[in-house]
Amino acid sequence: MTVRRRLSAAACLLLAGCTLAPRYERPAAPVATSWPTGAAYAADYAGLPSASYRDLFGDDRLQKLIALALENNRDLRQAAANIERARAQYRVQRAALPPQVNAGADVSTGSASGAPVANNASADISVTAYELDLFGRLRSLSDAARNSYLASEADAQTVRLSLIGTLAQAWLGYAADKSLLDLSVATAQTAGRSVELTQARLSGGVAPRTDLRQAQTILATAQSDTARYTTAIAQDRNLIELLVGAPVDAALLPEAIETAGERIAVPANSTGTDVLLRRPDVMAAEYNLRAANAQIGAARAALFPRITLGALIGLVGPSLERLFGDAGREVSQGSAGASYSVFQGGAARANLAASKAQRDALLAAYEKAIQTAYRETADALARLGTIDKQTAADRLRTEAAKDAWELAEARYRGGIDSFLQALDAQRSYYAAQRTLVATQLEAASNRVTLYRALGGEAAAGTPAPAN
Repeated sequence: MTVRRRLSAAACLLLAGCTLAPRYERPAAPVATSWPTGAAYAADYAGLPSASYRDLFGDDRLQKLIALALENNRDLRQAAANIERARAQYRVQRAALPPQVNAGADVSTGSASGAPVANNASADISVTAYELDLFGRLRSLSDAARNSYLASEADAQTVRLSLIGTLAQAWLGYAADKSLLDLSVATAQTAGRSVELTQARLSGGVAPRTDLRQAQTILATAQSDTARYTTAIAQDRNLIELLVGAPVDAALLPEAIETAGERIAVPANSTGTDVLLRRPDVMAAEYNLRAANAQIGAARAALFPRITLGALIGLVGPSLERLFGDAGREVSQGSAGASYSVFQGGAARANLAASKAQRDALLAAYEKAIQTAYRETADALARLGTIDKQTAADRLRTEAAKDAWELAEARYRGGIDSFLQALDAQRSYYAAQRTLVATQLEAASNRVTLYRALGGEAAAGTPAPAN
């Protein structure tokens, strides 16, 4: 038998093996198979995103900010480093499966009284103390490392999705605060003119002092709000720059919530809650469950003896030049050993029990992740089904409050109504405008929340295989 044939036969024997890990089957999702229905939900909406954020977030400025964040954000860089670490750990564990083959060569010369008397040359290929994976311990550990690596990739996708959603909501928050700032400035200007007019009427003995104080109250409220929203806008920008990981050009920031919110689309329609299995945090939970399942196989294999094999195949000759010729002599040797700890104090069985308990804990975590995803999506769908009616009602109230304020102001100037009625109408109009801004922000933010709850781009991918 030639050296090549011997090596091939040894490799086939050494690579044989099985696994004692339980057969993995994806647990049934502990949620309904369809989305909830009722008065809070749109009758024709089931809700699955099948497009990227570029299709749902239509404003070019927001898309540019997201692109910058995906390039510069430090959380994403940390997640990428975690992926590289997990990949390296998997490769290290996988490298233990095949035999480690060493090649060597040696030349020696002996002499007596300065005269050479003997030459010897050798070349060999050896396998030293290779563990024969009869019970699949190494293969189970490799499977566990692989699934841990895949879980780290899913975790990174979760970070990416969270970054996109958080940045979009921060951008919308800036737009809302900008609208509120413009509103408070305009109200302060109107209230300032009312104060000047009332002051003149008071000086002329036409208006009482209470009218002046009421007018100053509205002015002070608007001025206070102006200071508050000026601060909020600065803080919003600081948050956006933190998420982006770099200074942000002012040209990429929105000017009002009404126009910014209109550029956030609703995810596309589809049916079934199986999309939740594609959410990255749910996928990470399942990969961790798979890794724990593989660890059970490694713990079971540890109950059996470990068998190691060794082999050396080579040539010996009087010189390297003649080593592979007629003067070369083939040599080979093999070794085998088995080890088993006779007394471990039950450590191996305890480790198996711990592995099973870890698997059960991660099974509960996986099911909880699905339930959480279902609840978050159902909540977003419930808000989606009612927010348009609320926005329409708030817009109607704002228009009515504006008309009432203008009429009250005209009646006051005409001497028909008191100044107090005009001030109450102005307060109502100011409050209605702020409420409308808040509702518009909530509507746009809810669409971003739905995008995140359904997994974003991950929902367009393929779920992890069940077996």
